[in-house]
Amino acid sequence: MLAVLSTKTATARCVSIGRTHMIRSFMSTQAASFPEEEAQMVLILGKPGGGKGTISGKILKDFPKVHHVSTGDILRAHVREQTDLGKKAKSYMDSGALVPDELMINLVMEDATPFLEEGKALLLDGFPRNLKQAKALEEVTHIDHVINLNIPTETIVERIADRWIHPPSGRIYSYSYKPPKVAGVDDVTGEPLVQRDDDKPESVRTRLSAYDKVTSPLVDFYDSRGLLKTFSGTQSDVIYPQVKKWLLEKNFA
Repeated sequence: MLAVLSTKTATARCVSIGRTHMIRSFMSTQAASFPEEEAQMVLILGKPGGGKGTISGKILKDFPKVHHVSTGDILRAHVREQTDLGKKAKSYMDSGALVPDELMINLVMEDATPFLEEGKALLLDGFPRNLKQAKALEEVTHIDHVINLNIPTETIVERIADRWIHPPSGRIYSYSYKPPKVAGVDDVTGEPLVQRDDDKPESVRTRLSAYDKVTSPLVDFYDSRGLLKTFSGTQSDVIYPQVKKWLLEKNFA
């Protein structure tokens, strides 16, 4: 999904609704650095295992002014480095609670600041995940465009169910495109390969069904605003040229 952050509008909005000091500082910094420009944010939606990572990688290669923002990576980094935000997030995680939406937005904005100051656009991946989070994000930044990858469920099931791993090393094999030299065993050690429970067809279908249930209102939210473009297919190499063409038409980055 593509999103543009209008610095002047967002600054006024953040002040008026009393956002945290960090977000106000982020906005004021951007307003000072880019008084005549808009910093762009790209967000991408897609089912787990549906090639979102592959498409994101291609975008980063073709649009060098884009910085990838993975909310999962950011969260883990803050927890590992024991930042103030990381400590707050860890307190929720340790109690088994979800990290609050506002805290996740703060994490994203703190990570975004230095890259926006360099004039980079952002590729946001992993947030928002649902309608509530989308509305919370809308209070901080305006989303202009959304890339939605629509890959058939059975294509993803076949792709993931074909995956076997060697647990000690983390090596991954796929019988359709990267098979082991000897069926069922690791190429290096000769030890047996296993299939994770989460990769079994029934588990994958359950996970994708849950994704559709949560994400459908999110897709409708952006589609109703005329912001969303859906790209359907089964192969990333076929889908990506369409995505790239659309981004260029939008004068992105």
